[in-house]
Amino acid sequence: MIWLRALKETARSGLTLERRRLEPLVALRGAAGLALVVGVALVLFGPVVAVSSAFGAFQAAIATFQRSWRPRPVLALASGGSLAVSTFLGYVTAFELPLFLALLALWTFVAGLAWAVGPTVGIIAASNVAIMLVTITLPTSVATAAGHAAVIAAGGLVQAALIVLFPVRRWGAQRDALADALAAEADYARRLRHDPTASFDPEPLMLARSAAAVTPRQARRRPAELHGTRGVAERIRPVLASLADPAVGVPAEGPERERCREILAAAATVLDRAAHAIRHGKSVRIPPEAAATLRSPDTVTVLSGPPRRAAIRLVALLDDVVEEAEGESTGEGPHRDRPALHKLIPGAIRSIRAELRRGSPILRHAVRVSAVVTVGYLLGSALPLGHGYWVPLTSAMVMRPDFSQTYARSVARLGGTVVGVGVATAVVETATPGTYLSGALAVLCAFGMYLVMRTGYVAANICVSAYVVFLLGMGGEDAGQTVPERILLTLLGGILGMISYALYPAWETPRLRNRLADWLTADGRYAAAVVDHYAHPGHPARQEEVRTALLAARDARIAWQDALARAIHEPVRSRGLTRAGAEHAEHALAQLGRSAMLMEAHLPVHAANPVPEAGALADALRQDTERAAKAVRDHRPLRWDRVERALAAWEDDHPVLRSGGALLAEALDELADALDDRGDDRVRGG
Repeated sequence: MIWLRALKETARSGLTLERRRLEPLVALRGAAGLALVVGVALVLFGPVVAVSSAFGAFQAAIATFQRSWRPRPVLALASGGSLAVSTFLGYVTAFELPLFLALLALWTFVAGLAWAVGPTVGIIAASNVAIMLVTITLPTSVATAAGHAAVIAAGGLVQAALIVLFPVRRWGAQRDALADALAAEADYARRLRHDPTASFDPEPLMLARSAAAVTPRQARRRPAELHGTRGVAERIRPVLASLADPAVGVPAEGPERERCREILAAAATVLDRAAHAIRHGKSVRIPPEAAATLRSPDTVTVLSGPPRRAAIRLVALLDDVVEEAEGESTGEGPHRDRPALHKLIPGAIRSIRAELRRGSPILRHAVRVSAVVTVGYLLGSALPLGHGYWVPLTSAMVMRPDFSQTYARSVARLGGTVVGVGVATAVVETATPGTYLSGALAVLCAFGMYLVMRTGYVAANICVSAYVVFLLGMGGEDAGQTVPERILLTLLGGILGMISYALYPAWETPRLRNRLADWLTADGRYAAAVVDHYAHPGHPARQEEVRTALLAARDARIAWQDALARAIHEPVRSRGLTRAGAEHAEHALAQLGRSAMLMEAHLPVHAANPVPEAGALADALRQDTERAAKAVRDHRPLRWDRVERALAAWEDDHPVLRSGGALLAEALDELADALDDRGDDRVRGG
């Protein structure tokens, strides 16, 4: 039943279409580059070379749609160049089956390990293997193979040139990431009006931080409004929370709470307007009502203590946001460096080497995909159906390091192939298009693929399947003979990928406790760094420690959430972690991080008096959370002896620290209770 449920859920996921904002101009540019490459190759070299060039330009354009902050021309060039190398090496060994199988196994294994570098690299590497299996059937000699590799690389060059010559919404991805972060904070401010302890998902801020890393060349060309807004946005979130939370902010009821709600509403309006201005490159227009609310003297007369300081700080930060969004900052300031592509190679090698260990999901994926693609090539060649490369091609395209994506993409691949091949074949048999019309239809299908590829894999695969039919028809292949064969071989390739995961899995469910322990350790270090800052106010090293610990805690939280999302669809049970326990533990750790964030909003300045008790509490937090993380992994009860003793010995009457310490202790107790749950509602797939 568990497997049937998991298969049902993954199948539904694979066939689901999402509503996403389409980018017709970007899709048109990619299709135009493809049309230019195919047209020139047809006129100068003939249809066979045109097919090779089409694959290069097609794949290069797909690479530019991947989620990456690296310049799009670089992605196009890297994709075209790597595909050219793959094609040439594949053809050179294609005449000796044992040698080619060895190359295919090795190349696919490396492509599987490429996921350690990131999903963009992994997708490009997998696509290179899949397309190589088609393109090596086209040349007739080594010299011709070199020519085909050259035109494939030229396809990537053409796509990169078009991106440079005809930019569409330059810096659009970075603008969207920053605008999304500001919009998320605006929504957070509104929710705090009604729920003073509302949670905040830091993922938009993490994406904005990733998008803010630029190369030295980009730093000189970056729009002024993207210079420092993200840094200001990072500082706004804890101030919003500290103003609204009754523990360190305004009381739950009374005139202070009403004034807080007015300030939060005005802040949300300003953040929304700044997000809109950055997204569209326009001026920020603040409604007079919101500006008057933020400037009202009632803030000083009604509020007092930490809430007053938080409100004044919030107004100053909102002014900075508007100033940065308008591009009126006094200087560019520091920026996060994004190294050049060639400088990433040592780090990529280190990431891959780190995955060469027993139990690594990436290593298991590499072994799986290498074995399946090699076996699939042999099966496809042995079957009397022709076009046997569709078996390994399908496996290479659908297999991913996690269960849900592999199974969902297998179902979507079959469904998309049936529809795409069926429609394209009907057109071919009815209209009998010639070489040039087939090429035009292939370009049209590519445009459709670029347009809808972010809405769902099944929609994109319909267009891809039709694209291949028209493209191979342009090269002289009889598409009508390939319909049942291609569908059957696609089904076989998908089934092989699904069976391989069942036989050699890399389940996320058994690792959930490790992910939870990592998050607990990171949250503990973050809380300790914040508390320790009160014992050593204004120390530069302590400030950097707080920032580093915060980023590590965010990464650990996202890793846990991603792991839990994958585990839910897996057809296996979790040992010792109930579904309810996982949810309660997640809430407790989110509250632990939030408690530290509230204290971070009131970090003392350099001239403030140190609080000696804070140092003892910080040490207790580090030791107890590290010990508790080991207990989580070992399925043992959690204890907070050192933290309890440190809080019991507290003598200083610092309002923020005393309230924050109580919130920390409450979150730790909640975590211990959550993991003590021994219910039967286990985390499972489906």
